[in-house]
Amino acid sequence: LKISSHDVERVLTKNRWTVDDLPTLISPAAEAYIEWMAKQAHDLTRQRFGNVMQLFVPIYLSNECYNTCTYCGFSMEHKYTRVTLSDEQIMSEAKLLKEKGFDHILLLTGESPKKVGVDYIQNAVRLISPYFSSIAIEVQPLQVDDYSKLIHSGCDSLTLYQETYHQPSYEKYHLFGIKKNYDNRLDASERGAKSGFYRLNLGSLLGLYDWRYEGLALAKHLSYMMKYHWQTQYSVSFPRIKDMVGEFKVRYPVLDRHLVQLICAYRLCFPTVGITLSTREPAPLRDHLFKLGVTLISAESDTSPGGYSQSVNAESQFDISDERSLNDIITVLKDQNFEPVFKDWEPVK
Repeated sequence: LKISSHDVERVLTKNRWTVDDLPTLISPAAEAYIEWMAKQAHDLTRQRFGNVMQLFVPIYLSNECYNTCTYCGFSMEHKYTRVTLSDEQIMSEAKLLKEKGFDHILLLTGESPKKVGVDYIQNAVRLISPYFSSIAIEVQPLQVDDYSKLIHSGCDSLTLYQETYHQPSYEKYHLFGIKKNYDNRLDASERGAKSGFYRLNLGSLLGLYDWRYEGLALAKHLSYMMKYHWQTQYSVSFPRIKDMVGEFKVRYPVLDRHLVQLICAYRLCFPTVGITLSTREPAPLRDHLFKLGVTLISAESDTSPGGYSQSVNAESQFDISDERSLNDIITVLKDQNFEPVFKDWEPVK
């Protein structure tokens, strides 16, 4: 479908946008209108979310993984000593981050059901739940009963990236392990909603296939989830993949202006959906994106198990780009008239 400048201008005259407008807003023709879209995204975000920016930090519990995924630093093909944190090491990480001021934690593991299965994750959630108001997980796809166990243990949010929605590419990147099952991963977000998660964060790993295709496919997935599982709050992420250890090279690089275009277009089409931004992106770009629709950011991240307390020497999943401290990021946010928020909800007992 050829989209012209006239088509873009017609869409931009609207007062409200829907998912049907997304193909136009992320089209090549719309690149000339990114500045206009950015202003609208800024104004709409302030209208819907105010001047707050929620902060979180990830804790990597294990780099054990039984999958071979050609783009991932945790892939089984990489030969290094794998690390899984003990209870004491988990608590060391948690207490250190609590002292820094964090109240929203994202727990991550590789996909290794025998080493870091549901029981291990459940134990980790129980250990740290007295210290934090919100605990999210980003782990292997699970069944409804397993997700329910984690929720009852103190977990409230689920992050699950499809990695790429383009199935031929998915099959090319995932060579071995349970993760080869495209449909199982795609359906897991719905299982998470059925289990009762308060918030779901969806996304794809930009750079594995054409970013416009990924943006449209994610929008279709998100629209389905919001229609049939409307009780859940939703957010999206647009992490850009980097060259990893080994021979992987990014075949579909995403330019900064295209990331800006995608974020702004999503804010216009999904005004109530949160947009998450990680420390994968460099500090100057993050500072710019804060104002264009982002509502949730990570800070002072480390992607290796035990990385905060230095209790072990473990390989990381990927290198971060924004290495600033939490206090430095808070200063930037306040300079931009944001209110940094560490806790934004309380469950009803």
